[in-house]
Amino acid sequence: MPRQTAGPVRSRTWAPPGPLDLGLVLGPLRRGPADPTFRATPDGSVWRATLTPAGPGTLRVSLRGTVARGEAWGPGAEWLLDRLPDLLGASDDPDAFEPRHRLLAHTRHRRPGLRLTRTGLVMESLIPSVLEQKVTTDEAYRAWRLLVRKYGEPAPGPAPERMYVMPAPRTWALIPSWEWHRAGVDNKRASTILRAVRVAARLEEAVSFEPVRAQERLELVSGIGPWTSAEVVQRSHGAADSVTVGDLHLPGIVGYALAGDRDADDAVMLSLLEPYAGQRHRAARFILLSGRVPARRVPKMPKWDIGRL
Repeated sequence: MPRQTAGPVRSRTWAPPGPLDLGLVLGPLRRGPADPTFRATPDGSVWRATLTPAGPGTLRVSLRGTVARGEAWGPGAEWLLDRLPDLLGASDDPDAFEPRHRLLAHTRHRRPGLRLTRTGLVMESLIPSVLEQKVTTDEAYRAWRLLVRKYGEPAPGPAPERMYVMPAPRTWALIPSWEWHRAGVDNKRASTILRAVRVAARLEEAVSFEPVRAQERLELVSGIGPWTSAEVVQRSHGAADSVTVGDLHLPGIVGYALAGDRDADDAVMLSLLEPYAGQRHRAARFILLSGRVPARRVPKMPKWDIGRL
């Protein structure tokens, strides 16, 4: 499909009230190093292609000194620029976090530019999060990459090569079963995505809810549980307290960092994070950024390419 002609560039600037690290703020939106919807370029800019309520759009964000500049193309350009401050953490309050552990205090001091992004979009985070259920990240990233490139549309404007906007809900619903199989997506995950896209409009309404209620709305769809809903609202809402439960590695990482307990389960993790109630997701982000993780002592999860079967 040829690249869209997207008309003239639109732009705006925004001065954050404190330090801002584009990589830390927007990094959670990237699904692997070859994500077709996300690109970080050598000049420090971040490109993002997404499907907004107004249509497809491409956003380029750069930081010059203490001022962020956004440039956008496509039908969704104005929508993206209107929400540029929230995307860069304007609705987040980093000062609400009070470190109660030396590791977290040290990490916050080293990474002052961490703010929690708020995209205002549900489906763009929900679909890749479902793809990441119960498989390795490499398998999930590959499936996302293959499906978006095949069924999405080229990003509007002068975006870097091979950038695409994710498919619309109806397009996801029409993907043949054998294409899910070729992308390595089992029937359980594919069926969850198909159920979600059928009620996409209702799920997008959750951006106006508080994070807890938004998670409840998402979990009404069979196949979406607390792990997936937390991964979504962390991005769509900038939810500072929505800690991911049910993760294979996170409890052990948190337990090891805060208590030297590499065998911690979800209950232990939540107990250790209790002093950070209201900011538990931010605390987990700082722990992951600290680099203090236990050495691997079990084999990695095996990769199963069902597309070869």
